[in-house]
Amino acid sequence: MNAPGSGRPATGRPSQPLPEPSTIPTNGWHCGHYFYRFCRERIESKLSQTLCDQLNDALHPADEHRPQRLTSYWTSGHRADFCVMVMDPDPSKVDGVHQSIMAPALGAYVEPTWSFVSMSEVSEYVPTIERFRDRLIAGGADPSSPEVEAKVSAYERRLPMMNEQRLRPDIPDWPAACFYPMNKSRVVGANWFSEPFSRRNSMMAEHAQSGIAFAGKVSQVITVGVGLDDWEWLVTLWARNPEYLREIVYKMRFDEASAKYAEFGPFYVGYKSTAEQILQHCRLI
Repeated sequence: MNAPGSGRPATGRPSQPLPEPSTIPTNGWHCGHYFYRFCRERIESKLSQTLCDQLNDALHPADEHRPQRLTSYWTSGHRADFCVMVMDPDPSKVDGVHQSIMAPALGAYVEPTWSFVSMSEVSEYVPTIERFRDRLIAGGADPSSPEVEAKVSAYERRLPMMNEQRLRPDIPDWPAACFYPMNKSRVVGANWFSEPFSRRNSMMAEHAQSGIAFAGKVSQVITVGVGLDDWEWLVTLWARNPEYLREIVYKMRFDEASAKYAEFGPFYVGYKSTAEQILQHCRLI
């Protein structure tokens, strides 16, 4: 949009030089969650070895095509047979896995049922060092005590590693996973985005505290779909046992951030598998 009669953008010149145009984020990675069903009505008996090899190559690509993170699952329920989670700085590598699955000839026997496009991020609610100290003091800790200094120092050491896990997460070698999209409510009386930051920050601190109880049992990454997909976030949970998925989701729904402000989309549960294991589970080999 130009300023009237000026011939130049109304916003004027940028105060800092702009980065070169690129598909690679300056922070975080692209992320894709893809869900599929096999078109059994088109399969006479079993998948041919050629088609099995194509799925195997798609889910276990050669090094030059392999994204930074790629994991696959067979999924429970009728909505999908299997799913793939992919992460990489390059969106073409992320979507390339999907295109390899849908390419001829395998694509004639596979139907995509749902997907979510997002990016990893460090949430604005992750406490800074100063904010972490303030929370301790607000909780009744003596600001001059050695205990406060020790906790703040420990948090300062952990924070870079925690943020790295948010941006470029390692996927644990655990058997169960859960995926679901969510929004924050905008309805009258429960509009998350009209609440002041301090209030939202306090509610998210309570929410995070509930999750800490599952350390070592559940790991998560939340990727943002704002401007990229229909929902605002996609939650991925990995668990040592599927019962922990049920327990953590149930517990965290009582936190005010969820109970009053969260809107949830469809839930999918999957079990980590290779291409061969997916085909075996689906009775296609």
